[in-house]
Amino acid sequence: MKAEIEALLPHRTPFLFVDEVRTENGLIIASHTFTENEFFFKGHFPQYPVVPGVILIETMAQSGGAGLRGEGVLGGDALFFLASVDKVKFRRQVRPGETVRSEISNLRISSKMIKQAGKAYVGDEVAAEAEWLCLVGSA
Repeated sequence: MKAEIEALLPHRTPFLFVDEVRTENGLIIASHTFTENEFFFKGHFPQYPVVPGVILIETMAQSGGAGLRGEGVLGGDALFFLASVDKVKFRRQVRPGETVRSEISNLRISSKMIKQAGKAYVGDEVAAEAEWLCLVGSA
């Protein structure tokens, strides 16, 4: 499955935060399990490791991009760069070993930009939510 995700995203380990992605009823649904070996746990509260909030936002943005590419909305050479983030709320900590499920909706898509909104869940609990804008370019 990792090869399929790498075909959808330019990101690579250790900065790839999507394990699976699908679309369902107009939503992009993706998941990623944060293992105890993630690079940021060594310095982000080693005595009580939690996933940094910015990584949760990145996880949602990667999920949204992977879903769009999987649906053929973004061309194979298109790169998307996070340009702005709004309405961010962190509601629950994410710890090593937990799986985050991202549910992403498309607010606006054009050849030059993508506006999406999403929520990151652990089980049925919302861990984070945000809206973001990505600019679309090519390598």
